Amino acid sequence: MLALTRRCGEKIIIGDNIVITVVDIKGDNVRLAIHAPREIKIFRGELYEAIIAENKQAAAPPPAAGLDLLKDIRK
Repeated sequence: MLALTRRCGEKIIIGDNIVITVVDIKGDNVRLAIHAPREIKIFRGELYEAIIAENKQAAAPPPAAGLDLLKDIRK
């Protein structure tokens, strides 16, 4: 991990096409502007973790009790 100190207006450049600019600093909050190609997905950390958890839940096999209900419908 790389930890950098930046002041308001200063930039961080990632690769050839991602630029992160410190827009504002108020107390413990830092406002960032991210310029990147549209095909690059950018998420807040907590939102990304929620998406991963929901995808895992959707991919999990259904409980066995649900399958038993389907057997009864056919009879």
